[in-house]
Amino acid sequence: MRHSLVIVGAGPRGTGILERIAANAPGLYADLGLDIHLVDPFPPGGGRVWRQAQSPLLWMNSQSQDVTMFTDDTVDIDGPVLPGPSLREWAELDGRAFAGRRLQGEYLNWVHERSVAALPPGVTVHHHPRRAVRVAGPRDGRQQVWLDGRPRPLLADAVILAQGHLDAELDPEQAELSAYAREHGLVHLPPDFTADSDLSVLAPGEDVLVRGFGLAFVDLMVLLTEGRGGRYEGDTYIPSGREPVLHVGSRRGVPYHSKIGYDWTGERPPLPRFLGPAEIDELLARPGGFDFRRDVWPLIDKELGFAHYHRLFTVHPERVRVAWTDFEEKYAAAEPLSAELQALVGSAVPDPADRLDLAALDHPLDGVRHASYDELQEGMRARIAAGLERRHDPEHSPDLAVFLGLLSVYGQVVRLGDIGDWWHGFFSSLASGPPGPRLRQLLALSRAGIVKFVGADMCVTAEAGVFRATSATVPGAVVETRALVEARLPHPTLARTRDQLLRTLYEEGAAATPGGLLAVDPRDGRIQHWDGSAHPRRFALGPHTNARGAGAFTRPRTNSPSFRQNDATARAVLTLLGDLACRATAA
Repeated sequence: MRHSLVIVGAGPRGTGILERIAANAPGLYADLGLDIHLVDPFPPGGGRVWRQAQSPLLWMNSQSQDVTMFTDDTVDIDGPVLPGPSLREWAELDGRAFAGRRLQGEYLNWVHERSVAALPPGVTVHHHPRRAVRVAGPRDGRQQVWLDGRPRPLLADAVILAQGHLDAELDPEQAELSAYAREHGLVHLPPDFTADSDLSVLAPGEDVLVRGFGLAFVDLMVLLTEGRGGRYEGDTYIPSGREPVLHVGSRRGVPYHSKIGYDWTGERPPLPRFLGPAEIDELLARPGGFDFRRDVWPLIDKELGFAHYHRLFTVHPERVRVAWTDFEEKYAAAEPLSAELQALVGSAVPDPADRLDLAALDHPLDGVRHASYDELQEGMRARIAAGLERRHDPEHSPDLAVFLGLLSVYGQVVRLGDIGDWWHGFFSSLASGPPGPRLRQLLALSRAGIVKFVGADMCVTAEAGVFRATSATVPGAVVETRALVEARLPHPTLARTRDQLLRTLYEEGAAATPGGLLAVDPRDGRIQHWDGSAHPRRFALGPHTNARGAGAFTRPRTNSPSFRQNDATARAVLTLLGDLACRATAA
């Protein structure tokens, strides 16, 4: 009997797992037959997000030199390291170029085909362009994976769930807003993948409230401007006349920081320093568990501060008062977030602009007040322009050191499981923002009156037949519209996911974290049950699990958590299948 593996989700995560199966199979499952069934309604490789059927105007938010699907000698894995080309090398691009999503989809498709070709001769891959709707079967026997529209299930000795980002049912607030919109003839677009949203309901010239200022907003901005025939001439936007007017706000009230526009030179900060494997081990070993704000955030703050000041002291010594060795010794001895640490920084770094203030980065408009809506527009344009200039000025290279610190921290805290949404949002706002050219376009759209800024702590209500938005940044000002767009991805909780397979697993006893994510064993991705046991034949990886890490593809030479997860799960699955084959042979 040939053994069978079903992978639900054939996008970047599923492709990465397949690459690791191909790499590990010769050592763990050699000369044995295996059928691998990929279940995904979208083409393998790119999947839904990176498919070819989307607007050519949409870009990646990573430079081509920062995108790879292949391991290198920095990746701490038990399986073979098999290097391969980055997107830049494969497509022969300028390393600083921001490729279109279609091109990234082609790269992912090529990686998929290469991985399939690298599998041993006895392994066959089958693609099923359908949705998986249920997994059933005994813990010690073959699993049944039911597909939409098929009368019989796929039989599997192991199942890996790698669906990626998920659609979700509306939460109570969104359901209330949608109901109000239906009753009063308004337009409400709830959280969704912007490329999949029906934007035709937003009429030319119509005032539209947009809640969310991250990458989903950037996609929305592009599709409603250039996507409707507008164009840029230098720093000026030439409207087509078909654009709505976007009034955008969020909790922070500002867009994500753009990608940094210069290269690293000189010595890198020696990371990890204050938040590494030993600290994570200690947190996980605490009998009473840990609290993110009390126990984890102080370590993150100190780690990022170390990266920042290491760069400042070693590259810009004229901007500090003491030698790095003296400062480092006292910095290491001080308690995180303590008055002692603040006093040390204050005495050694005379210019407040050279000090790292993470609270200010998270609340950039705290205390900022404008007398009018028009005054806010001028203030926001000045702030965005200044931030954009800073991100392209090597004199502020401690910002790049903090970016490297963020990557290091992310690679560590992924072991802690579900630590809430705030950290992921904070990380994205600093390390996963849009290309610089997108913010220059935002400035041009603001000057053209196509985009207007609402401010921080944006509050949206539905009353008097309209949507109303207020902000602490302009006290007393109110924006009223008949359309509201929630510019953010759906929140992937098991209780509200539209993925029938995951929802059924949850109803049948799969464990969820307090934040609603699918609980898995962090060592190999095995799905956990509410009683604490792990299913021996079911695995899951991705943003819907508590093992979510960085994206399915990543920067080269960063010991990617995703690559480590993919390798561990691939090896666990192949070991399971090898044991089953041995038992069958013995029987």
